Amino acid sequence: MAPDKAEYVTITFEKGIPTKLNGEAVDGVTMIEKLNEIGGRNGVGITDIVENRLVGMKARGVYETPGGTILYAAHDKLEEICLDKDTLHYKKNLSNTFADLVYDGKWYTPLREAMSAFVDSTQEYVTGEVKLKLYKGNIIDAGVTSPYSLYDEEIATFDEDEVYDQNDSAGFINLFGLPIKVRAKKGLIK
Repeated sequence: MAPDKAEYVTITFEKGIPTKLNGEAVDGVTMIEKLNEIGGRNGVGITDIVENRLVGMKARGVYETPGGTILYAAHDKLEEICLDKDTLHYKKNLSNTFADLVYDGKWYTPLREAMSAFVDSTQEYVTGEVKLKLYKGNIIDAGVTSPYSLYDEEIATFDEDEVYDQNDSAGFINLFGLPIKVRAKKGLIK
């Protein structure tokens, strides 16, 4: 049974690699062992899934991966502020193909090597610190910082100022809306 009090963990990443847990430098194996312990006592990382096997049948499995689940959540949060929109979206879309290759035993293929090279290149600036709150099976974002964060509060405003002119959006709204206008003219929108 998970405790009634939340527990916080802070993970530091350098170029996408986790290097510290709660300020202490640890190797990868130690990181997973400690996160398994922390996540396990907080009920994190239990999943019950029906998966599609390579041979065509469905199989049900219950997996416990507290350390991996915490690391994945932390890394995902850091990428959110360090990667641009297109790279982040493409990487997320690529993840299913990558997972299928590995699941199907195709690790030593040119495609997997090429995909790994892409992913490795995306990690160059995924450096920073992520704080997570663990509570009764949940992982809640509690803070993220990076010297390479693409978030800039001054630019991300919708207030009237010299940084962002709301009128600039009219151009791309008209361009992105053009296919919809054409479909409407042809009577193709229901």
